[in-house]
Amino acid sequence: MEARDATATIRDYLQHSASETQAALAGSLPAGWDVPGRLREAMHYSLDAGGKRIRPALVLTAAEAVRGFASDREAALTVACAVEYIHTYSLIHDDLPAMDNDDFRRGKPTNHKVFGEAMAILAGDALLTHAFKLVADAAARGVSAETALAISGELAVLAGASGMVGGQVADMLGEQGITAIRELEYIHLHKTSDLIIFAVKSGARIGGANARQLELLEIYGRNIGLAFQIQDDILDLVGDAEKLGKPTNSDVEQRKVTYPFLIGMEESKSLVASLTEQAKTAIIEAELADPSRLLQIADYLVHRDH
Repeated sequence: MEARDATATIRDYLQHSASETQAALAGSLPAGWDVPGRLREAMHYSLDAGGKRIRPALVLTAAEAVRGFASDREAALTVACAVEYIHTYSLIHDDLPAMDNDDFRRGKPTNHKVFGEAMAILAGDALLTHAFKLVADAAARGVSAETALAISGELAVLAGASGMVGGQVADMLGEQGITAIRELEYIHLHKTSDLIIFAVKSGARIGGANARQLELLEIYGRNIGLAFQIQDDILDLVGDAEKLGKPTNSDVEQRKVTYPFLIGMEESKSLVASLTEQAKTAIIEAELADPSRLLQIADYLVHRDH
């Protein structure tokens, strides 16, 4: 009973965070900017498609966890929007015919199915570049220019060639040719974990985390990111297509190498549990003012069904 109540509590918390983020996203691209209407529509089509908004929630939660209260909330919300812009752009590009060639995302036709491939690419480009404008705006919303600069630099690294983009490239080059678990781990760590690491560390920086706390929060982000992706691999095989918002067994149909494919379903589930415990240990060792929500999010991601 207690576990169910805790799950309900964190689900409510994440839903509130998602609503708060959505409200901030609505005004994050200034209405007065002279943006071509079709481009603005394509950007908002994917931005407004819903989703769990886990990455923005981690920005907000990490900022709160360091100090134990909602410090610099406006700055944290601005960076939360930035990370959602990056995540959304990556999904638009990931769905393209040259990449994963997906027709649906979050229960809706993918961006290129509605707006065409060229506009989808440009919408992704626009979301990516505007994310850095949002990080710069955080300097006017309660954080120091030094902190905003550190966040911007880390975003460029973790979302770029040595981070998320590098993971995507490794995924493409390794399709059907991956034979070692370390190769698959590299893909997941960079394609998924790096942006989660950014979300946690940027929020912690806004909250005033020290160097040791940032190191431990990076461990937390890396482990929950990897666990998150392995859980996605599992759900692709056993999940509910309606809850997932996309067809199941797509990895099998595309002959993609996944954790269940390489090490089996049971060992994959065991690894998700182990990574989650390691993430929680790092949070406890960080001695944050209020680690409870970060611990609950780690558990929630393990037990999710979509």
